[in-house]
Amino acid sequence: MKVGSRRWEVGSGETEVGSRKSEVGSGETEVGSRRWVVGNGETKVDFLGPAPWSDGDATRAEETHALSDEIRALARKKNALILAHNYQLPEVQEVADFVGDSLALAQKAQGTGSDMVVFCGVHFMAESAKILNPAKKVLLPNLAAGCSLADSITPESLLDWKARYPDCTVVTYINSSAEVKALSDICCTSANAVSVVRSVRSKRVLFTPDRNLGRWVARQVPEKEVVIYDGCCPTHDVLRGVSVKGQRNRHPEAVVIAHPECREDVLAMADEICSTSGMVEAVARHPDAKTFIIATEWSLVYQLKKRYPDREFVIADGCIGCRLHCPYMKMNDLPLVKRSLEEEVFEVTVDGEVAAGARRALERMMAVPRDR
Repeated sequence: MKVGSRRWEVGSGETEVGSRKSEVGSGETEVGSRRWVVGNGETKVDFLGPAPWSDGDATRAEETHALSDEIRALARKKNALILAHNYQLPEVQEVADFVGDSLALAQKAQGTGSDMVVFCGVHFMAESAKILNPAKKVLLPNLAAGCSLADSITPESLLDWKARYPDCTVVTYINSSAEVKALSDICCTSANAVSVVRSVRSKRVLFTPDRNLGRWVARQVPEKEVVIYDGCCPTHDVLRGVSVKGQRNRHPEAVVIAHPECREDVLAMADEICSTSGMVEAVARHPDAKTFIIATEWSLVYQLKKRYPDREFVIADGCIGCRLHCPYMKMNDLPLVKRSLEEEVFEVTVDGEVAAGARRALERMMAVPRDR
């Protein structure tokens, strides 16, 4: 099956995304086999300990351990590198060789001796890994793992905007398709967007596709005129300042850490604004703080609890798995990762001409340091 310049090689069998079951009663909510303990008007993350099977389900723990061992053995046998984004399910993060944000994963995919990359993320991330590693086989475990933000801009819409603003340098967020990257002058991630915009020579910049990130960047570089495309990440854009204010009222001493894809009213209340990996590092800058309000997709809290088990992390909307939940990032699970390795599906390929243009924009991005 071909999608634009991307080709997915689909073998026999079906890709199944299991349903999630919610049973509410006596103060607890069951989502699948995970338990969320709710009390005093807020959500407490009960399962997010150092191991993803810390919910007390012995049978599930044994099954998860066994499946994880099988996946690691397959990866060794096939000389495969497993990468996982910070928003992936905790058990997928645990089985990965490396977990990080978009920039860190793009960098990690390069310079390894692996023959194959299994990318536990969404399609644009797997595409970027393929573009930067043309000789490696890059697999995406689930074809359904797309990205609404990446889909908000097409090559045609970018060409239209470029025609309207011909004197602008095009800076495109990595959350975009290979075709859009190929039409851009340079890419960026949330970890280095400010530095990238500051690095370009022109005074006028067309920033695509995330309007919230673009507005935040524009405030950091007042010397540039930044024209901002009108796309957004629905997971971050849904969060409102009033929700964050409510959590801050419950935790007045808490440090608020927000992702720059959030809306302006949320960012105005944040003590730290940074990428997902930057959020993990930001906690260390507040050694006296005990509680942190996290304004991004809920799975990042898993990495935070692993790194800082003595700190409390509160989801900014007060409802884990409700609004700050990316369904696409949850479409890769352990059975699909195993199948991906066994059957070597689904392979991501990018047209050669498109890949050359996108590689240029990505390599320029990777030459620019992180903002912090």
